[in-house]
Amino acid sequence: MMNTSADSVPCVLLIETNQDLAAHLSNDLREFGYETIVAYDAASGLEQAQTAQPALIVIDRLLGGESGLDLCNHLRSQGLRVPMLLMMAKESLADRIACLESGADDYFLKPYRSEDFLKLVQLYLQPKYVSNERLRFGELTLDLASRTATRNERVIDLTMKEFELLKYLMEHPREVLTREQILENVWGYDFMGESNVIEVYIRYLRLKIDGENEKRLIQTVRGVGYVLREA
Repeated sequence: MMNTSADSVPCVLLIETNQDLAAHLSNDLREFGYETIVAYDAASGLEQAQTAQPALIVIDRLLGGESGLDLCNHLRSQGLRVPMLLMMAKESLADRIACLESGADDYFLKPYRSEDFLKLVQLYLQPKYVSNERLRFGELTLDLASRTATRNERVIDLTMKEFELLKYLMEHPREVLTREQILENVWGYDFMGESNVIEVYIRYLRLKIDGENEKRLIQTVRGVGYVLREA
């Protein structure tokens, strides 16, 4: 169980139409030391996200006749920056891309498994190290406090996972990092199943940090992994 004081217990907002599953998720989170708020449809979930100021939001991709992806996208468009996790039934490449495009930070799969879910939640709600430090590589700067990047005076908003991935690359400039190293140090847990999750995140990170007429900074080393260097 997490060691959290009574006045600093993180609150998790669950947006889930299945009441039995919502109760299971909520009970597991409370046993692990978190507070929970449950919303049973997208409209009430949106309201709670705006008013309750949760530390993390968990959204089922299928919300009755509504889309959890659309809800994620709407929350991000309103400037909400807290971590958001999607519950999905499958993890095809198209599903992972849809997850990222919606603005969600990560996902977990049905059927629900308590241990995997709680590991993921703990990863996103672990105490954050506050620092005024900035990492720099060429014209790219990463502010560790605000979790934003800047390149040529262009401010780049990052999801938590994009931030962690870019931070790891910038902490090891010009060093070829294997996929196994990246999974271990960025995701922090054993990623189950065959997945090209890193490739998907690299693709979207490149779209954000590489503007028009700017050099690609994240290079692919075929068969090995990735390296941050100028071409």
